[in-house]
Amino acid sequence: MKIGILSYHFPPEPAFIPGSLAEELAARGHEVRVLTGFPDYPGGHVYPGWRQRWHHETHSQRLSVRRVPRYPGGAASVGGRMASYLSFAGSAGLVARRFLGDVDALYVFQLPATTFAAAGVLRLLGRVPAVLHVQDVWALDGADEGNEGRWAARMGATMTRIYRTAARIAVAAPSMRDMVVAAGADPARVRLVLNWTDERIFHPATPSAAARQLVRRDGRCVVMHAGTIGARQGLETAVRAAAALDRTMDLVLVGSGAAERRVRGLAAELGAENVRFLERRSPVDMPELYAAADYQLVMLRDRPELRGTVPGKLQAALSSAAPVIASAGGDTAELVERARAGLSCPPEDWAALADRFWLAATISPPARTEMGRRGRAAYLREMSLPAGVDQIERLLHEAAGHVAPNLHETTKKTH
Repeated sequence: MKIGILSYHFPPEPAFIPGSLAEELAARGHEVRVLTGFPDYPGGHVYPGWRQRWHHETHSQRLSVRRVPRYPGGAASVGGRMASYLSFAGSAGLVARRFLGDVDALYVFQLPATTFAAAGVLRLLGRVPAVLHVQDVWALDGADEGNEGRWAARMGATMTRIYRTAARIAVAAPSMRDMVVAAGADPARVRLVLNWTDERIFHPATPSAAARQLVRRDGRCVVMHAGTIGARQGLETAVRAAAALDRTMDLVLVGSGAAERRVRGLAAELGAENVRFLERRSPVDMPELYAAADYQLVMLRDRPELRGTVPGKLQAALSSAAPVIASAGGDTAELVERARAGLSCPPEDWAALADRFWLAATISPPARTEMGRRGRAAYLREMSLPAGVDQIERLLHEAAGHVAPNLHETTKKTH
């Protein structure tokens, strides 16, 4: 097949879903064309060594990547984000017909940032069928406030239009199916395709002495949260829970984010000496740090829109055979419990989380290892790169009206 991919982010940005999908589809013999922007995530500035220009196209075997300029303000204010989204939509629309006009099907990595571009490109391409891979049904956090609410309403209306026109829709979490159907999608066209992680990085590892020294202070149980310290995570709950168990376990927070100062302030206010902060680390360093800890913590606040969200750190932890403690509702907690890969409790309940921390500390190391083993088995079975690409490839064939080949045989030939 000739397959188009529309994605706001693409490697060298940390966009391993569209990046690895493009590489894998090309390895399976498809001609793949990617339309994306110039790399600027997460800082909102174009990467050093890159310069935005109109005629930037790279080619490797069966894979072509066309980059178009966009306003590099995605990490700034609401206005900056909207300017970035709309400028990408305009740029993508100018080149879409020539670059993607003859593809058999178009895959859209559907983030809010891609919404306006997807609507414009699909309108320009006319009869080209599209497969949307929906990552987030909600346009913006705090969407009920001022300008954000108006932009969110406009974005929601645009998303509804493309849901109705898409040939197939893949959703990244089970509960997300109900959300996109409620927003206008045909239920018969919606499939669950769980995200995979960057398997070249996240796999079982043995901790180095340096990793152990960084993560562990003594023989106490270590629970690690790695990633963004932001509004969605609600890490104040974890700090309060850990402070109640200061002689039982350590909480190690690796990363940074908009809520970091507030979370650090709470730890200081509570005198939680068992809560420690480490600076953001490169993803390639994380498997050793995972292995040096006893559990990985996955946190989501108690919001309706987050019950249908599965954070990428869950797949990373499961792929690395790390036991998980999930302070979350909905799909995240259900996946952990179904895989028997760790412990879970309701979100934003520090007493319940303290109880899970205490129980986690009492579980023997062999039992923790078994949790991690079960989690990795579940990841390989339900969330791995081969499993995910098989499903996306099948949806692309269905969208194009083709009879799909034996995808199991295809996968065996390419792995």
